[in-house]
Amino acid sequence: MFLKILSHPVFVNLNFHMPMIIDLSHPVIMLSGENGSGKSTLLHSIFYAMKGEQVDGFIYRLDTGKLTLGKPYLFDAEQHNPRMQLELFEDNPQMLEFLQMASHGQVMLAMFRENFPSLPEGTVLILDEPEMALSVSNQRRILKMLLELADQRKFRIICATHSPVLLDSPDTYVINLDNYTNKNVADNTMGVQGASTLQ
Repeated sequence: MFLKILSHPVFVNLNFHMPMIIDLSHPVIMLSGENGSGKSTLLHSIFYAMKGEQVDGFIYRLDTGKLTLGKPYLFDAEQHNPRMQLELFEDNPQMLEFLQMASHGQVMLAMFRENFPSLPEGTVLILDEPEMALSVSNQRRILKMLLELADQRKFRIICATHSPVLLDSPDTYVINLDNYTNKNVADNTMGVQGASTLQ
């Protein structure tokens, strides 16, 4: 399965060469790259393409080959924080109490445990930084769960991440966007790695 992006205003601005051809044939894919390299933009582009939506300035062709795909489900860890939407749980006092007492990481882990396994078999699960707020041990837990969803429920997983736990697993296929762009000049206002930024 391949996504061919013929035009996209953000990727052109980031100096990507068009067309971009993204290999989506692997069951568990991790998108890596520096901040601002286009991971989330690519993730949302994949979501739009799988839904067949037309977006201004974004011209694409999705070739699924012989694959039959389920519906895409986009999870953005930053936007899907139920602790910021407590009014949605006013009719569920037990859940409301949990959300008010638990840590951010505990809430995110509970969402993973309860929500994703209930999605239909064959779902294309598109995740934006799912490791947000999770400890290293819990990142290992969600990796195990994602691999099980791919193996047992025929999910296809596409994930933008900075997590070494998710990126270094031999069971994941990594697309590093830093390898596919003419990088812009790095902002040096924060100094260089290993050097002090204090004057």
